[in-house]
Amino acid sequence: MAAGASASIPCVTLNTGHAMPVLGFGTGSSSTPPDLSAIIVDAVRLGYRHIDTASLYGTEGAVGAAVADAVRAGAVASREGLFVTSKLWVKDAHPDRVLPALRESLARLGLDYLDLFLVHWPVAADENKKLVPFDMEGVWRAMEECHRLGLARSIGVSNFSSAKMSRLLSFAAVPPAVNQVELNVGWRQEKVREVCAKNRVVVTAFSPLGAFGAAWGSNAVMENGVLQDVAARRGKTLAQVALRWLHEQGVCFVVRSFNRERLKQNMELFDWELMEDDKELIMQIPQRRACKGEFFLSPEGPYKSLEELWDGEI
Repeated sequence: MAAGASASIPCVTLNTGHAMPVLGFGTGSSSTPPDLSAIIVDAVRLGYRHIDTASLYGTEGAVGAAVADAVRAGAVASREGLFVTSKLWVKDAHPDRVLPALRESLARLGLDYLDLFLVHWPVAADENKKLVPFDMEGVWRAMEECHRLGLARSIGVSNFSSAKMSRLLSFAAVPPAVNQVELNVGWRQEKVREVCAKNRVVVTAFSPLGAFGAAWGSNAVMENGVLQDVAARRGKTLAQVALRWLHEQGVCFVVRSFNRERLKQNMELFDWELMEDDKELIMQIPQRRACKGEFFLSPEGPYKSLEELWDGEI
């Protein structure tokens, strides 16, 4: 991606050489608006170029329609001016299902390729939704084939602990370009970030504002007193302070908002900096994971506890 990139949202260069806008428009929601495609087109007009979806979200069709509409309306010069991410769900996290699942996602999107294809969780389930062992190497070899075929320009993972990242990197012929994880001022993911930085893997934050309002989300970010104080002193919104902190940490982020004013505010991050005393206060915010993944635990395994799922990083 290059020609159509928005000047107002900076890009990071992935280890594949492709540019990814650091701010993405998230489409995962328990209450997806019926006019999602129109909202996405409006976001593109505002300057958004990175759109994040997943098989699980049920929004690939709306994203694909928005891409076509945005090009048709002249909001972006061509499909190549947009960066589209989707994800492999756990029912398809089997070596023989990866490529067919990607082709199904592309069909729903009406696209010839994804800019980024992620393994959504290090978890696999059978056709009866029973949890089964995750064949990390087999799945990754199939992801590499998707990349080789040009169907996914970059490949990566999501919800991988630092230990799982290290294991994946030990055998990957095509290293992951991205690890998308829960990350915000209330869950800083320092171990994951350290491993990724050493191996040129970009870290992208989901729930950068704590998934406030989601069933599993937390108010630890959006009702945080420290952030409220910093925002008041700097004349910024609380969300802008939280997102600016991520940007200064070298982290990309996918933000879910369907409100035009907040979409505009979330772009207004790149021409100012936090003060040192702001950052010192933010570093004192208590840490707690919100998206724990309890739904992937089973007495029979393969993950019997959160400690096993996250390799102790809880």
